[in-house]
Amino acid sequence: QLPTGLYKKVLVILHDCILPYMNEPTLMIDFLTVAYGIGGAISLLALNGLFILIHQHNLEYPDFYKKLYSLLDPSIYHVKYRARFFHLADLFLSSSHLPAYLVAAFIKRLSRLALTAPPAALLMVIPFICNLFRRHPACKVLVHRPNGPEDMSEDPYIMEEESPSESRALESSLWEIRALQNHYHPDVAKAAAVLNQSLSEMEDDISGLLELSAYELFDKEVKKKAADVPLEFEQIRGLFGKKNDIFAEHFSLD
Repeated sequence: QLPTGLYKKVLVILHDCILPYMNEPTLMIDFLTVAYGIGGAISLLALNGLFILIHQHNLEYPDFYKKLYSLLDPSIYHVKYRARFFHLADLFLSSSHLPAYLVAAFIKRLSRLALTAPPAALLMVIPFICNLFRRHPACKVLVHRPNGPEDMSEDPYIMEEESPSESRALESSLWEIRALQNHYHPDVAKAAAVLNQSLSEMEDDISGLLELSAYELFDKEVKKKAADVPLEFEQIRGLFGKKNDIFAEHFSLD
């Protein structure tokens, strides 16, 4: 049993400072699978090492996607390992052979959690979701459902369901993205509105958005050149100074 702090430090460097120098990296299978099952930040950090074992050493992990799906909770948009997680999730969901129900479950859960996410995370996850639609066209029914969310008495998607296959995500509709089109941050509303049109075939490059922070968003807004704001044509003379103003007829500040 390792202390939590040491556990995290080991997992952070495992994939590039330990595994490449081992004669038998598969000896780490048990350590990484146990770490992946712990949950929280430790599971996120175990993803890097597991990816190498799956990709390069033919590790089979039957419930891998079910566990990855269970890692999607509100904290993923706030943890400092967010960029690492979404980079790997993008790789794991890149295969065109994944079943539509599985990808739809990821899209729906990410969208639901996005309702409480900060703008910096939203500007990253919306292009991420768009890329999933490009890779898996069968999931576009979530956006282009004939009757749309208006005719649904309730959302059939089961948020509490741990198994993606039982979540009924493919029967649902992305009303969450519709809601984000009215977001208070104009960049988020603009990004969410992209799903109203047909998506281009070229995927969005999200690598530059993974590390996006609230400070960078604020700095970008501050540096924007302010547009000229049209002012009142008639010059104001006092609080009730307009000509023929009804207040000026009945009230006086003297």
